[in-house]
Amino acid sequence: MTANVLAIDGPAGSGKSTTALAVAERLGFAHLDSGALYRAFTLAAIDAGLPLGAGARIAALVRTLPIRLVLGPQGFRPEVAGADVSEAVRRADVTAQVSAVSALPEVRAVANDLLREAAALHPRGVVVDGRDIGTVVFPEAPLKIYLSASAEARARRRLEQEGRAHDAGSVAEETRRLAARDRADAGRAIAPLRAAADAVALDTTDLSFEGQVDAIVELARNVFS
Repeated sequence: MTANVLAIDGPAGSGKSTTALAVAERLGFAHLDSGALYRAFTLAAIDAGLPLGAGARIAALVRTLPIRLVLGPQGFRPEVAGADVSEAVRRADVTAQVSAVSALPEVRAVANDLLREAAALHPRGVVVDGRDIGTVVFPEAPLKIYLSASAEARARRRLEQEGRAHDAGSVAEETRRLAARDRADAGRAIAPLRAAADAVALDTTDLSFEGQVDAIVELARNVFS
């Protein structure tokens, strides 16, 4: 495994993926998107007609096809049986089911192996985001960031990003939804959401996107120089 792993964890709506991508570009690292891998698993399970609670069968399918994160000129892309599924994993049916599939322990185990294998492919380093990257997947990562913001701030950003109305009522409803998701993620039996003991906590409630990227890049340059 490459020693240059920057792990970014945090709750839903904290902007982990967009932040990780921007940080990777600034550092000359690759963005390793754990969410895209779980989406590829879900896509394959749906297309194969597997029950989405059948963790062992899905894990076996992943190995048989196989499903991989492949390093190309533009970074990592998810492949299923050799086919690029970067667009297909965004299907609505995949989005609706990926949370359930990613919670299965057999699925998480094979995903963690694939993430570690992929990280070892990049000669410079990778930025990986998720909810258990620094605690489970890469516990020895030299730099771990726990990205957070208030539920209200995350709700407002998500609504704006998705082009939805962000009046007071919409923000309040999305805030309640994210707060409930936080409780569920923190209380789940498999890989619960929590900051690694040695993670740098970064509260972005009052930071711009550029400000949070700058803060992480500065930390990374001190670690990976």
